[in-house]
Amino acid sequence: MDEIKGIARAVIRPGRLEAYKALCEEAMEIVRTKDTGTLQYEIFFNDDESEAIVYERYRDIDAALEHFANIGHLMAPLLETAEVSGELLARYSEKMMLGGGGPKLYQPWRVFQNLK
Repeated sequence: MDEIKGIARAVIRPGRLEAYKALCEEAMEIVRTKDTGTLQYEIFFNDDESEAIVYERYRDIDAALEHFANIGHLMAPLLETAEVSGELLARYSEKMMLGGGGPKLYQPWRVFQNLK
C-alpha cells in the first residue's frame, strides 16, 4: 500500500485560539495512544498564531481512515474554532472520501526520497 500524506490548513476564528489548541492536544493524544499507522503528526503555527498547519503521514489508506475514525468526534468542535481546508498527497483509492468540501487530492508525479 502507498503512504498517505495530508496537510490541513486552519484559519483560527477570533477568540478561539485556546479552544483550537485544546482540541489539537486531544487529537495528538489520540494519535499517540490509539492510531496504529500514523507515521507523523505535526502542528505548526504562524507568528501570531492566527493560522495553523497540521502535517500528517499515514502508512496507507487504512491507517488514515483509522485516524479519522479515532478523531471524528473532534471535527464539529474543531470547525467551530477554525476554518479548515486541506490536501491529500497520495495515489487515489476507492476508499478515499473526497468531495463535499473535503480535502483536495494531489497524486504523485515525480518522487525522490533519500532515506539516509
